[in-house]
Formats: sequence, C-alpha cells, structure tokens
Amino acid sequence: MAKTSSIEKNNKRAALAKQYADKRSALKATIKDQNLSIEERFNATLKLAELPRNSAKVRVRNRCEVSGRPRGYYRKLKMSRIALRQLGNLGQIPGLVKSSW
Repeated sequence: MAKTSSIEKNNKRAALAKQYADKRSALKATIKDQNLSIEERFNATLKLAELPRNSAKVRVRNRCEVSGRPRGYYRKLKMSRIALRQLGNLGQIPGLVKSSW
C-alpha cells in the first residue's frame, strides 16, 4: 500500500487539473493562434505561466485504485499488476482465468 500522503497529493493534483482544464486549453489555443498579434500571444503565455504548476494534467500520476501503487499500472484496468494478480487469484475479476502448467 502506498503512503496516504502520496495518494492524497496525487488526488489534489487531479482535482486542480480538472478545475483549470478549460482555462488552460483556452490559453493554449490563444498561444497557438497565428492570426493574433505577438503581444496577445505573449500575454497569454504569461497568464499560462501564472497558473499553478499542479494544474497541468501531465503532473497527475497514474496510480492503482486498489493499492495506490504508481508502478506497473494497467490503464485499461486502472490497477497495478500486483493487485490484478491478487484479485485474479481470489476470482474477483470476471473473465480472467489464471493458468498453471
């Protein structure tokens, strides 16, 4: 199990990313728009830089929903390989057949 503080820090980042998503995308669209003047685009760059760093989606780490583990994460299942194995052994994942030979 991961540290509770690490999990909560990541949850806070995810909430900030969701909160600022629209504002960030609008500023990025302004920055990329070649029809606007250089001053307007530069001001948009400065405003983007003023936003909290943790509001960027890139800063959110994929973590296992079961254990909070940051490594060995399967996106499709939203869990780590270890949690998948444990739940698979218990028969709690439908359609998963554990083979042995």
